[in-house]
Amino acid sequence: MTTAPDLAAAPALPQELVDRLLAHATAGGAPSVAVHAPATGAKIADLPQSSTADIESAFATARSAQQQWARVPVRERVAVLRRFHDLVLAEQDTILDIVQTEAGKSRVHAFDEVGDVAVNARYYAAAAERLLAARTPRGVLPVLTKVEVRNRPKGVVAVISPWNYPLALAVSDALPALMAGNAVVARPDNQTALTALWAIDAAGRAGLPAGLWQAVLGRGSVIGGEVIARADYVDYTGSSATGRTIARQAGERLIGYSLELGGKNPLLVLADADVSAAAKIAVRACFASAGQLCESIERIYVHDRVYDRFVSEFTSATQALRLGSALDYSYEMGSLTFPRQLDTVTEHVQDAVAKGATVLAGGRARPDLGPYFYEPTVLAGVRPGMTVHREETFGPVVSIYRVHSDDEAVEQANDTAYGLNASVWSRDTGRAREIAARIHAGSVNVNEGFIAAWGSVAAPSGGLGISGSGRRHGPEGLLKYVDTQTIAVQRALPIAPLPGMSEALWAKTMTLYFGVMKALRQK
Repeated sequence: MTTAPDLAAAPALPQELVDRLLAHATAGGAPSVAVHAPATGAKIADLPQSSTADIESAFATARSAQQQWARVPVRERVAVLRRFHDLVLAEQDTILDIVQTEAGKSRVHAFDEVGDVAVNARYYAAAAERLLAARTPRGVLPVLTKVEVRNRPKGVVAVISPWNYPLALAVSDALPALMAGNAVVARPDNQTALTALWAIDAAGRAGLPAGLWQAVLGRGSVIGGEVIARADYVDYTGSSATGRTIARQAGERLIGYSLELGGKNPLLVLADADVSAAAKIAVRACFASAGQLCESIERIYVHDRVYDRFVSEFTSATQALRLGSALDYSYEMGSLTFPRQLDTVTEHVQDAVAKGATVLAGGRARPDLGPYFYEPTVLAGVRPGMTVHREETFGPVVSIYRVHSDDEAVEQANDTAYGLNASVWSRDTGRAREIAARIHAGSVNVNEGFIAAWGSVAAPSGGLGISGSGRRHGPEGLLKYVDTQTIAVQRALPIAPLPGMSEALWAKTMTLYFGVMKALRQK
């Protein structure tokens, strides 16, 4: 693992850039808070906070802008999205600097976020017109009953996004909401607010009308309730505990919500797996963004026949990772983001070791590199009763387990309340798909860690169990932001007895009609 400290390699963001981005926040009515770079400890900004009046103003502005935006043809909304896509790619150096500075992650993992936004923008730009188009299902009386189903925007969508993937999770949920004709009020985490504000700034330069995408700033415990109290729909990514709270708050108002929550994700290495390929990709799947990723792997189940070889190759690859904070591609893993994350990782590893687990790689903090660096860590001998066995660590720690059959691997993989992501490795992809179908997870990757499913944005992504409710990506990721309205026009004859027809004869006639329609297999 990396050697010398690299604190000087992460300079502060230009003050002119910080000031320009902060101008996009509807904030200032509450005292500012200081935000510091995790990798270096240097202050990034004094971040203004939003008061209740600021939040009220943001929603009022957003509602006014949304009424105009809903009347804009979808193809014109798509044109804005295409320009935004191009700006993200063209200005990636700037946004990568911001993401790295605020979150502390390596540049290679920050680039994953640029890629995520690009593919989501491209997909919804291509699919929005088709998905939002009105449809004409069969009426109760064919020809005589003409039915049209229209998609109506919800209104103002609250996107409450976390600090770990501040670009991807603040933007890729907002884009389909905007394409559906909604306004968005964002509540990014204070730690990574500049990333979300950069996206709002870029969207404005791409032609998004002013006021349509607002941002309010503050801790969720302080302003989250105020945001949910005014929203027409809530999109939240974060912890399962907070997700439950948001679900209760949204339920009280009878508004919809989508929640992507935590994960304790398994990776299965079957007896016939390509061990070298599995070990290489597993390193990325476990330690992307220092393990601070809901989709990351925290449990690996390896068949006895290949266990020793896999462990050898995986631990060697883990030990070879370079840690550092430079704003370039010279390091493969960055810092944890908060002291609380460092505390959790440290506690999980110490508890496991004290109860008999073995550290195969890593296992220690690296204050010589920065305040919250921790080495990527591999544990063996983890058993029930150890905290790391069941609880989500959300850090660079993975436990390896030996299994003796596919059934045992599936049983242990499913022994969790979570159900977000999983991975299965086998040279026989047909067999691997069968195993994948038995795993309790919203997404399962075969011969990949998480990017294959996550990056396939035409397919839905989301969790089962306490990993969440609702879906992002795919048609579901857009259509969750609309309400359907059915307009039925009855022509010529009423749906009622004709003049002089008795109710009894009407019932017999309709009974015959229902039978004929079934025979014709009509919907």
